Amino acid sequence: MQPFALNYARPAAELDVATPYAYDPGLQLNVLFDGRIAATDLALLRELATTTSTAGSKTHFDD
Repeated sequence: MQPFALNYARPAAELDVATPYAYDPGLQLNVLFDGRIAATDLALLRELATTTSTAGSKTHFDD
């Protein structure tokens, strides 16, 4: 028997968008390409609303 939810589950859409930050496993934070912590860049947070990491659960935030 298949669970009811699996009848409607769809894979997440992949977006072709480059983020201006990358995950740093040493700091366990997202960092900008100039080395600053992404969560401290207020302009970035205003534009994206969050700096969600894809390194772990999508419900955890790096700020």
